[in-house]
Amino acid sequence: MAAAARFFSRRANFKLSLSAVGIGAHSSFGAALLKPSPNCNSRTKTQRRHAAHFTFQPDPVPTQYGPTQKMNLFQSITSALDNTLASDPTAVIFGEDVAFGGVFRCTVGLRDKYGKDRVFNTPLCEQGIVGFGIGAAVAGATAIAEIQFADYIYPAFDQIVNEAAKYRYRSGNLFDCGSLTIRAPWGCVGHGSLYHSQSPEAFFAHCPGIKVVIPRSPVQAKGLLLSCIADKNPCIFFEPKILYRAAVEQVPEEPYIIPLSQAEILQEGSDVTLVAWGTQIHVMKEVAAMAQEKLGVSCEVIDLQTILPWDTETICKSVVKTGRLLISHEAPITGGFAAEISSTVQEECFLNLEAPISRVCGYDTPFPHIFEPFYIPDKWKCFEAIKKMINY
Repeated sequence: MAAAARFFSRRANFKLSLSAVGIGAHSSFGAALLKPSPNCNSRTKTQRRHAAHFTFQPDPVPTQYGPTQKMNLFQSITSALDNTLASDPTAVIFGEDVAFGGVFRCTVGLRDKYGKDRVFNTPLCEQGIVGFGIGAAVAGATAIAEIQFADYIYPAFDQIVNEAAKYRYRSGNLFDCGSLTIRAPWGCVGHGSLYHSQSPEAFFAHCPGIKVVIPRSPVQAKGLLLSCIADKNPCIFFEPKILYRAAVEQVPEEPYIIPLSQAEILQEGSDVTLVAWGTQIHVMKEVAAMAQEKLGVSCEVIDLQTILPWDTETICKSVVKTGRLLISHEAPITGGFAAEISSTVQEECFLNLEAPISRVCGYDTPFPHIFEPFYIPDKWKCFEAIKKMINY
């Protein structure tokens, strides 16, 4: 019964509506569910229609990697997967619907180019997808598994945490499944509600033996994904689904890597350190501009990029300089990864802090639908937190 309900819910509602993320389209079924009541005011309608709570500003063109091409985030991921299949004859890509491109089109055209033995569909069984990936990686293949939404990675939790993450350790390094990469669309999307908007990175940050990576842009997505695929540890690569079409940059055509576990300072500052990852980085960049314009506050913006193992040195050096730290993510605040960063900075930089560390995160509730604009940690919430820290 549960499997049948998931099938119809995910196929009938979200496969049609979420495939149009960034375009504003919905399926007729989804539109009927979203139809406002007669008492719904215009402001609420506008909030439902316009999902993006940030403005995407592309990074400078990375000329050091050679010729570039204009790509959005899902195209950059397709390019990374194409590069991998072309250069590694053992590479295989598999998951629900990946043969025709997947819900978000990240694998579109790859089956036609490389054949059904290297790009193929699997049953609707996340535990089986990851279990198969572990076996393929142990046997010597480069296994790239896709979980159609990060929200549905939980049935595979046992395989990831008890098998993939521990495989090398329990065999004394005789065997490993380090050639396994698990991709999954992640984060809020504007109309995903409680089953298609979750950010589960903190669940896996508690598990030694895997790496967890979240990119902020097309350039970062390709470089970080190729690094995950090349890494000798199993990796989980969460892709911000709201950025699939909203984020467009000049992306190198040839393969390149961006090192894992290295945070990137996007903007230097002297008064407050702002830390985030994925979509929330673009919120932080807007907040930094607001703080400078309205308060005269200089913010240092840092993209963590790798959740596990994370770059403690870069964060702590920044906090020693600024004396203040704000961390923001979409996941619920209790037990979110911001808590780990906050605890570490408290231990390492206590005497340098000028104000209590601030966390601006999601609420401790399931991810809502029509109340999503109130749930997400937008720039106004982050701006208020900065004002409070400065006036402390």
